[in-house]
Amino acid sequence: MVKCVRVPKEKGEEVRDRLISSGLLDRGARIKADGEFILIPVLSDGFESYDTVDANLEPTEMKERDYRNIAAVPDELKDILPNSFDLIGDIAVVKMPDELIPYANTVGDAMLATSSSLRAVFMDAGVKGDFRIRDVRMIAGTGPSETTYKEFGVTMIVDPVKAYFNPRLSTERMRIASIVKDNETIIDMFAGIAPFPLVIAKHSKPSVIYSIDVNADAVDLAERNIRMNKIDNVKAICGDSREVIKTLPPADRIIMNLPQMADSFLPDALSRLKNGGTVHMHKIMERSSSDAEILTLVEKMRDIGYRIRVDRAAELKTYSPTMSVYVLDIVKE
Repeated sequence: MVKCVRVPKEKGEEVRDRLISSGLLDRGARIKADGEFILIPVLSDGFESYDTVDANLEPTEMKERDYRNIAAVPDELKDILPNSFDLIGDIAVVKMPDELIPYANTVGDAMLATSSSLRAVFMDAGVKGDFRIRDVRMIAGTGPSETTYKEFGVTMIVDPVKAYFNPRLSTERMRIASIVKDNETIIDMFAGIAPFPLVIAKHSKPSVIYSIDVNADAVDLAERNIRMNKIDNVKAICGDSREVIKTLPPADRIIMNLPQMADSFLPDALSRLKNGGTVHMHKIMERSSSDAEILTLVEKMRDIGYRIRVDRAAELKTYSPTMSVYVLDIVKE
């Protein structure tokens, strides 16, 4: 027998929420219908003014949440099972050490078994080619690699097989959106499916955002996302950003999310940036020498005629044991 409160059906959801907030919901038993009422299991002798009864309720099956506890891999490999992976809509994208690759399907099945929201799991073998596309293959589940992902009120169609996308930059995208001033002209030189432009357009009031990418598949997804979110001030352009940027009006703000080589495009960006404007450039740097690398970058730009200052340098994510991806907020003086 389980202690329950007897609640009218129309009040059931709100009472359940209050019980959860109070830490009094008994999650070990299932809620049961009782005519025009429902019986909600509780961990107390009563709750508010509702009648309290004892009832036979079915136990709740406690589902394992950590796939590492059920993944059927040799014991000596359990310690290297990935403890994080990218969740994009209803798919997961996971990187694995070489030793686990023979057990990739087993790992994928375990991930599906512990998450009711997942449809498929893909293994990521790294970014390849000029288009920065992930080398991924399905290891568990069904259906296409295309999925729908939501971030800060924006819905995006994402396909990691066709275009690079990083859900871990969501906070950085919102940070940029929060500092954009009204009527700015913004250029995203390596926009992919347009996550930065979409979040910025949703949460600020720029005049126009030019979303450039050399990958036609990425631009197609960007255009679909622009239409789906009913945004009219983002213009998707397919082409080499070095050439495209020459045809665009001077910008107040330029985004450069290409950490492996963005600094080689910095002179092109500065050539179209207004004085006082900002470049948000992603760059891979050694953590131990990041300050020195920033000084070298400032001096290099000065030598070719551009005076800049770096107002902010923040670590975005780990890239290797000694290196991280940073974002530099670079102001043209």
